[in-house]
Amino acid sequence: MAAQNPVSLTTLKKAIAASQNFLLSQQYSEGYWWGELESNVTIISEIILLHKIWGTDKNRPLSKAETYLRSQQRDHGGWELFYGDGGELSTTVEAYMALKILGVSEIDPALIKAKKFILERGGITKTRIFTKLHLALIGCYDWRGIPSIPPWIMLLPEGSPFTIYEMSSWARSSTVPLLIVFDKKPIFRFNPSLNLDELYVEGRQNTIFELPKNNDWTDIFLGLDNIFKFAELLNAVPLREQGLKAAEQWILERQEVTGDWAGIIPAMLNSLLALKCLNYSVSDPIIQRGLEAIDNFAIETEETYRMQACVSPVWDTAWVIRALIESGINPDHNTIVKSSEWLIRQQILDYGDWIVKNKQGKPGGWAFEFTNRFYPDLDDSAVVVMALNQAKIPDNSLKTASIIRGIDWMISMQCKAGGWAAFDIDNDQDWINAVPYGDLKAMIDPNTADVTARVIEMLGELDPNCSEFQFKIQSLKSAIERAISYLKQEQEIDGSWFGRWGVNYIYGTSGVLSALAVIHPVYKNWGHGSLKPMMKRGENWLVSCQNIDGGWGETCRSYNDPQLKGKGVSTASQTAWALIGLMAVGQATGNYEMQAITGGINYLISTQLSDGRWDESEFTGTGFPGHFYIKYHYYQHYFPLLALGRYQKLQKL
Repeated sequence: MAAQNPVSLTTLKKAIAASQNFLLSQQYSEGYWWGELESNVTIISEIILLHKIWGTDKNRPLSKAETYLRSQQRDHGGWELFYGDGGELSTTVEAYMALKILGVSEIDPALIKAKKFILERGGITKTRIFTKLHLALIGCYDWRGIPSIPPWIMLLPEGSPFTIYEMSSWARSSTVPLLIVFDKKPIFRFNPSLNLDELYVEGRQNTIFELPKNNDWTDIFLGLDNIFKFAELLNAVPLREQGLKAAEQWILERQEVTGDWAGIIPAMLNSLLALKCLNYSVSDPIIQRGLEAIDNFAIETEETYRMQACVSPVWDTAWVIRALIESGINPDHNTIVKSSEWLIRQQILDYGDWIVKNKQGKPGGWAFEFTNRFYPDLDDSAVVVMALNQAKIPDNSLKTASIIRGIDWMISMQCKAGGWAAFDIDNDQDWINAVPYGDLKAMIDPNTADVTARVIEMLGELDPNCSEFQFKIQSLKSAIERAISYLKQEQEIDGSWFGRWGVNYIYGTSGVLSALAVIHPVYKNWGHGSLKPMMKRGENWLVSCQNIDGGWGETCRSYNDPQLKGKGVSTASQTAWALIGLMAVGQATGNYEMQAITGGINYLISTQLSDGRWDESEFTGTGFPGHFYIKYHYYQHYFPLLALGRYQKLQKL
């Protein structure tokens, strides 16, 4: 990069104040912050289908959903998985399906363009399993081409090579209800004339409805699927009724009082489909609560109606607290106190699914959403603890007790490999991703570098003046050593780390550097070698992928093509991540890459809007690498503020 102009401290302070004022103005009266979680149009498309199936479509503003779907179609005729991806086949087929369900004619210009896009990419036959599932529900695809999952897997005892608890929490909460749906194979004829025959390249009558072959060892699952289907044909599925009953009971037990299941739309939608297959009435309180929970994920404007796949108030609130405090807002400011006390009330003190594989653990984590007591996660829990650690509230003993309980739960969730996963412990049987049903390759929840780094950063940031916290750190020597060893193994040859939950290597590298920097003094005092060489390699990689405009960016395509690591148009959130990582290394080593840091800070200041916000079209959050991406609408606000705040502290040194 060319030499950078120095950052004016006056300009820096002005940018920080504008950002702070914007975020402070966005706090809800209850104390939390909550930004939109944008994904892709399959979510609203599947919800449109669900309401048609239940006959609840007239009670929702679905004409506005049509307007939204039309607004999201791109000039090429398709709908996107993430911003600028050129359109994606399955996403486009589901949007097309939803528009036809809403009564749009196939000769409508939007559908004519979409049809051309779809047929050029192979048509319905080439879509993912979950798209075909939704088409099968309305008779637009044949159930023969959908995998069979025998209900008796619900009855496999603990200790078996496989149980439902070997699936990730999101796969488990979505799959258990589908055991019922796949068994019943319903076809809902709310519109007998509805079909999508025009989307079969080979013609619907010529389609062979079967699972695709991979021509490798995984084809053994196709043989098993044939056996399962043959047993279904003969009505000879072992323990079928017992398995279905167990699945139904599991679903009922895991519904929240608010109606949610697992805090995510796929689990909520699939559970409602399963209960429909079991002939539950739409007036049943269980169904009513479930539908209301889905309504709570919707965003309605004057013109559009769209659906979030999930909601993120705990995550957003914790990060905003950190950004505000580190940019100069007093830790005992009434805004901080109110939000911190709200976070403490969100701590989950119930046992969830995690107890199945973690018998010794005691509750104490936090979830991502307003309500999700069965599925607290490590990432949220670690960030909440860091936020509470920085905040000052009147009842300090309550805060300390909450933090200690959270730490104890997190430590009990450490995996054998030394790292931490998102929701479970040792959920790493990779063969499960090879089953035909798992074509999103997201059936498990193994430990990852970014979540592991978050836990380590949290431990390193604990208040050094609190004797309870420092005693806790010393007692966790073995856990920390194992985690550092894991992070060493996960570092790529070029110095970067993979980002499982954010796009991608910029996210992963920033997180690990932040963790190593704060834990380094403790680790060295235990007699270990320096972590500085690891950090330096990560720092060098971040500097190497800085864009000419001073920012950083990385495309979601880097998950599929390693040559795109660290490459993409600059974004506010990814620039902030890179800066946070670089400044962390500088703080640990005493040597700052000032030219790169100055370039990044100048980029953030120059792209800030007059009201303190930043614009960002790109998706920088990850649901399932390669298959599902998220645009957190607050990422472009609180991460830049955090970076600017840390830079301000650096200038004062």
